[in-house]
This record gives sequence, structure tokens and C-alpha cells, in this order.
Amino acid sequence: MTSSVVDPELIARAADVLKRGGLVAFPTETVYGLGADATSEAAVARVFAAKGRPAFNPLIVHVRDAGWVAGIAQPDGRFDAVTRAFWPGPLTLVMRRRPDTPVAAAVSAGKDTVAVRAPDHPVARALLDAVKRPLAAPSANPSGRVSPTTAGHVREGLGAAVDLVIDAGPCRVGLESTVLDLTRHVPAILRPGAITREQLQALLGQVDIGADDAAAPSSPGQLPSHYAPRLPLRLNARDRRPGEALLGFADSPGADLNLSPAGDLAEAAANLFAMLRALDDPARFSGIAVAPIPAVGLGVAINDRLARAAAPR
Repeated sequence: MTSSVVDPELIARAADVLKRGGLVAFPTETVYGLGADATSEAAVARVFAAKGRPAFNPLIVHVRDAGWVAGIAQPDGRFDAVTRAFWPGPLTLVMRRRPDTPVAAAVSAGKDTVAVRAPDHPVARALLDAVKRPLAAPSANPSGRVSPTTAGHVREGLGAAVDLVIDAGPCRVGLESTVLDLTRHVPAILRPGAITREQLQALLGQVDIGADDAAAPSSPGQLPSHYAPRLPLRLNARDRRPGEALLGFADSPGADLNLSPAGDLAEAAANLFAMLRALDDPARFSGIAVAPIPAVGLGVAINDRLARAAAPR
């Protein structure tokens, strides 16, 4: 089903699917999510099965606003500050789970933490309003593969495993949310995204760059190999080798596709996953060479995704 704006009938239908334990792929400002009722163990299990996702890799819980979090997690004063500044938006917060939370245990993959965010997309927000319960929603793609930024990507990757796909066009940001761990004395970024370290430090003071145990992460985006196309990636490429496609940035003569000819990192982020998919064609290429991306601002998140996409599988 396609909807470039909020379609009340489609939202009502999607809410009914979710309330009955089904899976709905829906757009957020970051990427398309594979949504399930976060309070249903059976529905959450369907998410893991549809994606082929390891059971130790937790999910993000999507909420309508900060007021929903009191029944899910144990926030502190830093939560109030960051949600006032950045919610709704591409920022996920890792906090301690409430012992009595109705959120399914599988969402947290056995840990005592839970990752929560409020998406900034009219369709996602309308869906949360209609369901009136939190939604567990990882990216709507097979685990480890390139994230989906269009409904077509969802259908291509998951097919009949999804009960309903809401098509609202390409995602605006194009990279998954920043993940900030608030369980530590000094907050730490576990996954870079559109909300940068500099923005968070301006609000909170010191913010570390953290990491989880890849075998028992407390948030998504911690696995060494992730976001991967079928073809091998070669990063920081100044030219192409025989058989390679060239994914350019800024001044990249002869590039097959260019993330942003103007050198705009926001444009590059929005194009990254779609262009990786477009060049991931073994019938045409033997690999994908990617031009250097400046490691500043949003470029930190782009380079994080590229490094994981290029990691040994």
C-alpha cells in the first residue's frame, strides 16, 4: 500500500494488524522499520524470525513521546534534557528497564537495559497514536544486510514475511538513529547517527564514544559486520580497480554514482544505502570502491556504516 501522506484508513488497518500480533513495515525519518507490538513476546519473536536476527541482538522500542517511557525504563535528569532537545528525532536512548515493564523480555535480549526512541515521521507517529502501545522496530531488512530506505527495499528483502508495508517514499535521513547509553556515569555513543557527538556534548558535557560486547550488545548497531551488500567494499578509494563500481563523494570523476557531488554529508547519508543497493550487482561488478568521506559531523556515522559493511563476514 502506498501513502505519501498520513492515510487514516491505512493507519487503522496497520494498527489492527499490529494489535493482532502481525508485522508492519513503516517509514521513519531514518530507515524503514519492521514493527511489532513490543508488549507481545510472540510478535517480537516474529521480528527476529523474519529478519533472521540473532536472539542476542536487542531491538529498539519506538514510543510516541517521552511520557510513554516512564512505564518502560528508568530515566534520569539527562533523559529530560536530551528528549526536550532531540525528540522526536533520530536519537535512541539506552536506559535501565523497569522490572515491571510490559515490554517483552526478548526486546532486551536478556539484558536489564532497553533502547527507546520517538521517531520524527508523521506516518510513524500516527501509527503509534493508533496502536496506543510501544512498537519494537528494527530496520526492515534481513539481518546484517543493507538497511531499507524505501518500501521497495523492504519488499525486496523480506517479501511475504511482512503482513503490511506502508509506503511513504524515501526516508529523509537515511541512516539509523544515534544510540546514546545513559546507563553510564558518563553517557556514551554506542552508534553514531544524525545527532552528533558535538550536539550532545553541547547539552550534556562530556560524551564518550563507547562500545558494547558484540556477543551481548545492549543496542543495535554493535555487530562488527552489518549493513553489508553482497559485493565486497573497498573504502577510501581514490580510483577504481578493474571490475569495480565506484561510489563517489564530492569531486569523483567517473563515479558510477555519487553520494553528493556538492560534498553535502546530509545528502550523502540520505543516499548511502540506496546507492549501495543500486551498485550491488554481481552481474556487472566484482566489488564496490567507495571514495573517502570526511570523518566530521554526519560523516562519522557514514564511515561507521561503511566500515561495518566492509568488515569480514
